[in-house]
Amino acid sequence: MNSDLYRFAVTSHFSRFPKSFSLRKKVPWWYQILDPRSKFVARWNRTFLYVCIAALFLDPLYFYFPITGDKACMQTDIILGVFVTFSRTVADFFFIFHMFIKFRTAFVSPTSRVYGRKELVTDPRQIASRYLKSDFVVDLLATLPLPQIVIWFVIPALKNSTVAHTNHTLSLIVLTQFIPRLFQIFPLQRRILKTSGLIAKTALAGALYNLGSYMLASHVLGAAWYVSSIQRQYECWRITCRKEMNRTHSPSCNPSFLDCASMSNNERQAWFKRTRVLTDCDALNDKNKFQFGMFADAFTDHVSSSRFFQKYFYCLWWGLRNLSSYGQNLHTSTYIGETLFSSFICIAGLILFAHLIGNMQNYLQSTTARVEEWRLKQKDTEEWMNHRQLPPELQERVRRFVQYKWLATRGVDEEAILRALPLDLRRQIQRHLCLDIVRRVPFFGQMDDQLLDAICERLVSSLNTKDTYIVREGDPVREMLFIIRGQVESSTTDGGRTGFFNSITLRPGDFCGEELLTWALMATSSLNLPSSTRTVKTLAEVEAFALRAEDLKFVASQFKRLHSKKLQHAFRYYSHQWRAWGAHFIQAAWRRHRKRKLAMELLEKENLYYANVMEIEDDGEGTSAGESSMGDNAGHTQNLGATVLASKFAANTRKGAVKKVAINIPDASSLKMPKMFKPTEPDFSTFQDD
Repeated sequence: MNSDLYRFAVTSHFSRFPKSFSLRKKVPWWYQILDPRSKFVARWNRTFLYVCIAALFLDPLYFYFPITGDKACMQTDIILGVFVTFSRTVADFFFIFHMFIKFRTAFVSPTSRVYGRKELVTDPRQIASRYLKSDFVVDLLATLPLPQIVIWFVIPALKNSTVAHTNHTLSLIVLTQFIPRLFQIFPLQRRILKTSGLIAKTALAGALYNLGSYMLASHVLGAAWYVSSIQRQYECWRITCRKEMNRTHSPSCNPSFLDCASMSNNERQAWFKRTRVLTDCDALNDKNKFQFGMFADAFTDHVSSSRFFQKYFYCLWWGLRNLSSYGQNLHTSTYIGETLFSSFICIAGLILFAHLIGNMQNYLQSTTARVEEWRLKQKDTEEWMNHRQLPPELQERVRRFVQYKWLATRGVDEEAILRALPLDLRRQIQRHLCLDIVRRVPFFGQMDDQLLDAICERLVSSLNTKDTYIVREGDPVREMLFIIRGQVESSTTDGGRTGFFNSITLRPGDFCGEELLTWALMATSSLNLPSSTRTVKTLAEVEAFALRAEDLKFVASQFKRLHSKKLQHAFRYYSHQWRAWGAHFIQAAWRRHRKRKLAMELLEKENLYYANVMEIEDDGEGTSAGESSMGDNAGHTQNLGATVLASKFAANTRKGAVKKVAINIPDASSLKMPKMFKPTEPDFSTFQDD
């Protein structure tokens, strides 16, 4: 009773604890220290790289805010401003989260790199101190939402602010913040290369990455050209407006008139009717003193007054064209800013074309490097065959083999790749590639997994074209072949015996070269390889796995389970050499049986015939005796002598015939038929399985 109360008290006391109660307190994710080599950090770095590229694409869109028209005024595209502000704010959240990730990511201690230990520093204070001293300032400048604050808060709060002031301030801020965002990509790329080894996983992805970087540079250059064109036109308006101040009694020009917000002002309307701003700042008029230079295309093609997408793609094309031609098509004026901008285009085009387009070319060439290498080998092979004056038949066979090997392997050296891998990984790959194929061979289907793994580990690929002799009868057998695809003809003449020929067709799942297995299983086998009893010729292109003689000998010596009674029966049953010998043995036995049976039938017929002859002779003797008693004495004496001689001759003849027939009775030893050589018996006596 007391024990039940105690159990109830204890149970009720601990019932408020959760079922998953643990003495180790779970740390929240925002307090955890991340391993820089973890998968999460690697994925985040790659994701943030794409976010940085997207942010670099968004920032130049601020340059498309100002719009000009036929009214000699400038205004701002509000819809574009809302879209770019929202998109940039979303990107800024990624930048903030990236800064938080850096505060919680461990780093490798510099002192541990000397000895190769690479110990991680997980102290939050040391991590924060290192980050604040290295990349914090650049990341902070790249993360601050300065354009959003200036557009929506600072400029509206200022008095007498114009669109020109907004354009100047915004362009300066965007260019200032674009530089740290650009430099933020380079350490990020180095970090990705250090953890994963490459930025793009495929050659096509690498080519697209470099092409995208080149297009991004063209996008930035086109946007900068557009905003510079607007600034250049506004400068012309401002100069003309300054000339028209207080020259007549009509309303003089006011710099505020150049803002489209003053369109409803009466003084502005009166000024616009008499001003020469449109004529003096017309890029199509060659007589104007103001030179637009390389920015004239923005007004001659009406780019500044077009819709956004038309404007954007035209500027992108302008940047791509001049960046690819290194600015050779530009017609600049003597304006210093214009000449400096043209020089920058020329230098940037040279650098980007050499780096980005060069990398893109390397990525694209890597996809066809194997093809070019194969073409060079094929050319060398053709030159060698022509130099050695090989017959056309041999040349055609060589070309067919080179073509088939390329289609099967695509120029990849599988053996070299496998040799460079660790032993355990190599075993797993060989098991994946060969185990199912080896198990399809009925003889190897009787083995356990350990023995099959040892065999799979030593299998190598073998390719053969049509009408190729893999091995000829009498040649040494160097490998066993396990057919994967194609058909093979295996024939034998039993050592060149006249009138003997045996042929079978081997298909996927069959094997040849079983003489090598017999040689490997013999404990007293010499270094000399066994001779082939069959000629193996391909009937089509054949792909197979080969097990070399030394590898098979090693497997047979290491694994004694290969010497089993069960494998003996399987080997004899599935070996085509033993099958051919068994068929020939049965045929020879059947022929001996037929000949023995025919001889016995002939013997019976002869015995029956001579028995009838003896009966006839006995009847003849009785008749001769009766006739002799009725004759005269003289004739009796003469006939008696003749009868005695005839009886002796008949008796001797019958005895000789019987003796002759008895001598010709055949037996098993007397029937000498040609025999096929029996295959060598493997040594299966080590283990006897029931």
